[in-house]
Amino acid sequence: MPEAESPPLMDLPERYRTLHDRIEAAAAKDGRAGSDVRLVAVTKFATDDQIRELLDLGHRDLGENRLQVMEAHAETVADWQERHALIGAGEETVRWHFIGGLQRNKIKSVCRSCRLIHSVDNLRLAEEIDKASANLGRSEPMEVLIQVNIAGEKQKGGCPPGAEGPLIEVITDEYPDIRIRGLMCMAPLSDNPEDARPVFEQAREMFETIRRLGTGGPSFDILSMGMTNDFEVAVECGSNLIRVGSALFPPPTDA
Repeated sequence: MPEAESPPLMDLPERYRTLHDRIEAAAAKDGRAGSDVRLVAVTKFATDDQIRELLDLGHRDLGENRLQVMEAHAETVADWQERHALIGAGEETVRWHFIGGLQRNKIKSVCRSCRLIHSVDNLRLAEEIDKASANLGRSEPMEVLIQVNIAGEKQKGGCPPGAEGPLIEVITDEYPDIRIRGLMCMAPLSDNPEDARPVFEQAREMFETIRRLGTGGPSFDILSMGMTNDFEVAVECGSNLIRVGSALFPPPTDA
């Protein structure tokens, strides 16, 4: 008996549309529209051609957890923006998000290139970001998220639950070249996305408490949680920013 043929792989526009349909359905379960959720496309496995194609589809938020990969793609993005400016289209700026652990010797480069840093979890790091932002003469403070390690995973960054409030207060009071935009968390990796729900629900409770108390200020409005394997659960739990890579750019497979 002949083997069944595998279904044809979707191209990038199809994957992009399918992803937005899934976001829309998940957001509806939380009483929101899909447009309330910002999608950050993680470019780890993307080619330059795929990035250009994604930008042509109207996407503007790109994310990386490795500075060298982001810098490798930055010229492609800059060329794309310049070309579109010349023809009077694509005026909206592409926004880079740094989503990984941040080494101190790379902070200046990240502050120069990124719109939002997702992984601030201690005062020493905040102090270095504040200095770099001031020295670069940015027109606006460097925007950051406070990463909370809700599950207590030793291999992941993030401040422990309960430390996020005092950390936000000190950064807000002492570091004028940083603007805190919200919280970020990651759930433990699991084959069952539902395993992430308790973590995401706790993060939402933290986020809403900080907003209610006004600790984060008027710009505190981002709850970043959810990746390719669990973003639908994250959106159902209130996430308004998700970080998705392999659902858009499948990793290469061995021949």
